[in-house]
Amino acid sequence: MNKLQKFDEMAGFPHVIQAEFSEVFRKDYHWKSKWNEMFFMNNHPIVLELGCGKGEYTVELARRFPDKNFIGIDIKGARMHLGASQSLNENLKNVAFIRTRIEMVDSFFGEGEIDEIWLTFPDPQMSKTRKRLTSTNFLNRYSKFLKTAGAIHLKTDSNFQYTYTTALVRENNFKIVEEYTDLYRQNPDNELLSIKTYYENRFLEHNIPIKYLQFIPDFSTPLREPCVEIPHDAYHNAGRGVKPYHKLV
Repeated sequence: MNKLQKFDEMAGFPHVIQAEFSEVFRKDYHWKSKWNEMFFMNNHPIVLELGCGKGEYTVELARRFPDKNFIGIDIKGARMHLGASQSLNENLKNVAFIRTRIEMVDSFFGEGEIDEIWLTFPDPQMSKTRKRLTSTNFLNRYSKFLKTAGAIHLKTDSNFQYTYTTALVRENNFKIVEEYTDLYRQNPDNELLSIKTYYENRFLEHNIPIKYLQFIPDFSTPLREPCVEIPHDAYHNAGRGVKPYHKLV
């Protein structure tokens, strides 16, 4: 099935929202602060996966945790079609997908509406600090809808992404709940973390260790970007072919 066919098919999926740019640019989407009431029809916690890709993590989390609601967000609808189709065929009532730019995420959710955020293998954006999904730019967006004491989960193959995020967490004195530099060696039996995406399996085939960090941000004071020296080997990542930099700014 080609991209246009996938877009057309998803237009008829009741759990896929493909909002027009004009609907969310500098304005609130009509379900903002109403997802439990208007969409899921329950009071269960809502968990976001930002940059969900094929939607594999969103769907598997929904299968394993029926007492929570899960929303996957990505701009690439052709990839999202896989998870959207699977969840529809399995009649999973606790799954939704939103096709939009992640920069628009705070147009969709109201204060305290989201319980957790998952960032699964985001683009490290080595040269574009503001585009990193764990940067202060995005954390300030999350502060508008993440509940107090709500957790952010980062799962990544990128040494750069992991090192940058841990530096930011420590710079801002956020609470670290769990952290692993080699997840499947250090905690191989964790049900929540054992879900593997297509790309994650590819990284593991190349012996690239998977890093995981769960932290609770504190938005009570202005956030600070880290400015720290990073060892050259922190940038080595065969799976992404990234180039070395010397400082995070």
